[in-house]
Amino acid sequence: MSQDPLESLRIDSSRKRRSGVAPWMIGFVVLAVTAVVAWFAYPRASDKVRSGMKSSREAATEKADRDLADPSRTGSSKKGGAAGTTNGPGMASKATPRRVEGSVLTVSGYIVAHERIEISPRFLGVVAWIGVHKGDIVTNGQVVVKLDASEYLARLAENDGQIAVARVAVDRARVDLKRAEGLVASKVEMQKVLDDARLSLSAAEAGVAQVLGARRLLETWIDWCTIKSPVDGVVLDRLVDANELVTPQTFGSGRGPSTSLLAVADLKDLQIEIDLGERDLAKVAIGQKCVVSPEAYPDRKYEGEVSEIAPEANRQKGTLQVKVQVLKADRYLTPELSAKVDFVGAGK
Repeated sequence: MSQDPLESLRIDSSRKRRSGVAPWMIGFVVLAVTAVVAWFAYPRASDKVRSGMKSSREAATEKADRDLADPSRTGSSKKGGAAGTTNGPGMASKATPRRVEGSVLTVSGYIVAHERIEISPRFLGVVAWIGVHKGDIVTNGQVVVKLDASEYLARLAENDGQIAVARVAVDRARVDLKRAEGLVASKVEMQKVLDDARLSLSAAEAGVAQVLGARRLLETWIDWCTIKSPVDGVVLDRLVDANELVTPQTFGSGRGPSTSLLAVADLKDLQIEIDLGERDLAKVAIGQKCVVSPEAYPDRKYEGEVSEIAPEANRQKGTLQVKVQVLKADRYLTPELSAKVDFVGAGK
């Protein structure tokens, strides 16, 4: 009888070999290795002293801290250098800001023009010519814009004809009055004819006065078509161009005609606008001296004084608006840029 094929593949139990390492020992080794790795990976304050665990950034930061504490380590300190100057690795030297002597409060605000004037037309019209650009200097009375006056010039020519007709009516009324006086004197006509003639003359003269008044109105409108600067100053903004429609009214739509032509301000009459917290109000008073320094040019100092304290606070912000008048402004003070203000002396 042949042997079973499966039986030939069976391994004899005496030939089986067992591993010499127990499974629990393998698990113990794996747990020990995991614990060691976790111990080194977990961040702790003591890691800072392990030079082997530091990154290059941490090492550079610690070196910079040591150099700042002891300048002699780097040799970067220069003899005769300014006080408060620091030269660390990869850092530019930065001087400590000097505090204004006698300052009781330092705040920041914005430079604004004392009077910003937006020049607007008096009626609906079209810009025929504009002679200034943004940044141009203008003087009081200088012509800056001209509106199209052709319609009013045509009305003026029509008024000339109305005046001529009215004066002819006056001449006719005078002739009628003279004739009525003769007829009444000779008893040919009644007194009523004379009275009517006198009234007709008065009406004709009133008609002349009426058309002359209309002429003066047209001349005024034509004069308004030539727009002049009301102050000496600088053009802050040019709001229209030639051939653009302008109007003094707002139509409630962003696509409506422009309501202003130019924005002009005197850049020698500037103020610093500050929102002052209520806790600092006791340190500020009208007429108090100040020192102004623009953020763009911190080394430049300007004398100033408190010129205005708003009578009403902003409830949402908890602030009160204060304006400091710059006494001698120059070209370094640019409207809408920020400036620092030191209030000198105590408020009242």
